[in-house]
Formats: sequence, C-alpha cells, structure tokens
Amino acid sequence: MTSDAAVGTDDELVRSGVRRAGRRLIPLLIVLYFVNYLDRVNIGFAGPNGMNEELGLSATLFGIAAGVFFIGYLLLEVPSNLLLHRFGARRWIARILVSWGVVATVMAFTPNAAVLIVLRFLLGVAEAGFFPGIILYLTYWFPAAQRARMTAWFMTAVPISTALGAVVSSLIIQHGDGLFGLAGWRVMFLLEGIPAVLLAVVVWFFLTDRPGTASWMPQAERDALERVLAAEGREVSGAGPKSVLGALKSPRVLALSWVYFGVVYGLYALGFFLPTIIKGFSAQYGTQFTTVQQGLINAIPFGIGLIAMILWTRRATNPTVRVAVPALVGGLAIPVALYLANPWLAIVAVTICACGVLAALPGFWSLPTAYLTGAAAAAGIGLINSLGNLSGFVAPYVTGSLSDATGSNRLGLWVVGICMVSAAVVTWLLGRARRTPAERPVGGDAGPGAG
Repeated sequence: MTSDAAVGTDDELVRSGVRRAGRRLIPLLIVLYFVNYLDRVNIGFAGPNGMNEELGLSATLFGIAAGVFFIGYLLLEVPSNLLLHRFGARRWIARILVSWGVVATVMAFTPNAAVLIVLRFLLGVAEAGFFPGIILYLTYWFPAAQRARMTAWFMTAVPISTALGAVVSSLIIQHGDGLFGLAGWRVMFLLEGIPAVLLAVVVWFFLTDRPGTASWMPQAERDALERVLAAEGREVSGAGPKSVLGALKSPRVLALSWVYFGVVYGLYALGFFLPTIIKGFSAQYGTQFTTVQQGLINAIPFGIGLIAMILWTRRATNPTVRVAVPALVGGLAIPVALYLANPWLAIVAVTICACGVLAALPGFWSLPTAYLTGAAAAAGIGLINSLGNLSGFVAPYVTGSLSDATGSNRLGLWVVGICMVSAAVVTWLLGRARRTPAERPVGGDAGPGAG
C-alpha cells in the first residue's frame, strides 16, 4: 500500500513538473524557432520581390543560394550537438543565436549573387546545432509520454513563422522599400536578423539546462522528473547504441535520416518556392495579387497545417502511424496542385501537402529519441537532422533546375511527392521491425499548460 501511494505521488509530481516546465520553457523555444526558421526561409520572399532581379539570379542560382545554407549546416551539425551535450544548452544556444543573427543581418547588404551564396553558407554554419540541440534538450526535461506533444508545441513555430512570417515579410518588403536607403527585400533581411542577437541575452539568463538545476521548480518535482528520466535513459541505453560511433553507424539511424529527408524535402520545397508559385498564378490563371495578398495566400496552407499538427499529435498515439500516414497523404497531394483548373483548388492541394508535412514532423522525433540516449543521442539526432536537412539544399536546387529546364514547376513537385511517399514507406518498414519499449504507443501527452 505504501509503495502504491508513493508511485501515485511520484506520477503526480512528474505531471506537475511537466506542466511547470512546459509553461516556462516551451514559449521561449517557440519564439527561438520562429526567428530561426524565418531567417532560414525568408530568402523565399526576397527572391520574387526584387532580389532575383537586382542580383541577376536565375531560378537555378536562386535554388543554389537558398540551398547552400544546408551544406554548412551539414558539416557542423553533429559536432555542434556534442558540444551542447558537453557545455549545456543555455551557453551553446546563446552562442548560436549571436552567430546566426549577425550573418542574417549582414545579408541585407549583399552586393551580388556570389556574396549572397557565401553568406547563406555561413548562415548554415552559424545555425548548425540549433534545431537538433533543442530536440536533445527536450529529452533532458520531458519523459517519453509527454515528449511528442512538447515537440509538437515547439514545432508550431514552423507553420507560425511561415504563415505569420509570410505576411510580416511581405509587409516589410512592400512598406519598408527605401527605408535606410535600402530596397524592401534588404530591409526585410535587416529587421528579421536583429531579433536573434537580442534573444541570445534572454536565453543566457532564462534557459535552464536540466531539472536538477531549476531553482524555479519545487525540489520534489525536480527529483521526480530526474528519477523518471534516468529510468527511461537506462531502458533506452539497453536497446540502442551506447557510443557516438555506434550511433553514427546505426542502420536504424541512417534509415530515420532518409525518412526525415523525405518529409523535410516537402517542407523546404513549399517554403522556398510557394511564394514564387503564387506569384506565377498571374500568368497561369490570369489573376493579379499584390505583394501583401501573395503573403496572405502563402499563409493559408501553413495556418491550416498548424491546426492539423496539434490535432494529429493529440489523436495519433502509434509512433509509426504518427509519421507514415501524414507523409503519405502529403506526398500524394502535392503533385496534384499544379494540374488543377484554378488557383484556389491548387491552394487546397498545397494545403493538404502542408498539413501532411507538419503533422509528420513532431511524431518523427519521438522515433530516434526512443532509441538513443546520452552522447549517442547527441550524435544520432545531429546526424539525422544534418542528413535529413540535405533536402534543404537538394529541394530548391532540383526544383529550380527542373523549372529552368521545363519552364514549369510540375516536374519538381512530382519529385517532392515521390520523396514524401518513400519516407512513409520506410517509416512503415521500421515500424514492422522490433521496437524498444519506449517506441511502443503511449498516452498521456500534455501540452505546455496541460496535465
């Protein structure tokens, strides 16, 4: 009887600790990712609104400039995540914020295509480790039963930054033209790069590395969280690789890298080229939209995708279903978009794809974090994110090259669909393989302010 009562009390303390940590940490992480993702993809708004013309960029050169970011990102992702594991999230994430904020701001003054490509490469170097570092950081704070939901809340920044960011970026481009003597697209880079540097100060004083050092949390809740996280770590370490090298060589980690590549391929193809596709509606359908109207239309798929992300993560508890089903639906929907009779039907198809991409992402990160722990988790998550984000280079380059070669975006969107469907198939095959206890369906996910 005493043991049962103690277990009940411990469960209550864990739930209470998760609520408290969620309310304090998740809003800040959402803001950080909002700024991160916006600085990464705002080149998609600059391109068709003056940058391509001023710098003389073809669709292929624009694709290279958009995608070269991910080469630098790939090179430093794993070492950056290992350094975060060693020195702590607070110090390392603050350092990353300062680095990328400076580079993102300098992009406002780029004189030509060559400098733009160099700056985009350096932006990838500066940002390396941010996203996988946050995914790793969430494993330090939230047990497996709550982690997928917390990851979903964190990743709401993707559709928010794409939807709200589309409107904000369009407004800055349209109304900021001439400010400081700069073209509108340059003003956008300037005003959207500065917040990262300012947020570094907030992170330094506000972020807490682990529950054990959280002075803002009652001691009982700290201890309960540490106990359950330590127990899960021991369980996972018995099933997955225990070393950095083991994680980097793991066939399962490499398979998960392909899954992430396929899903993120759809995300970046939409993020970089949707503004250009919408601008092309005037030629394809005989419609005319202002810059702000284009931004509002661009926001539609991601605004609806935000709702789909939260609802799907709340409903789907099976890890394989969480990823495979939305990836399959999104992959089947996207090639249809440019074969429809009017722009609004095309936006419906694009919206279905965006919902599929965004619904798959939070559930995906429950797969590697259920298989990896400690330094192996730092290396494995970094590798998955870096290899997966190669799609950020491949997607805009392939889409741009195919657009230049064929005069249409259609073939490029077929490639998007194929990559996403293949991600769904690999996820299903991994789901049929033997799973660790932490990868089995779980309940009890809680939002930042929920139990």
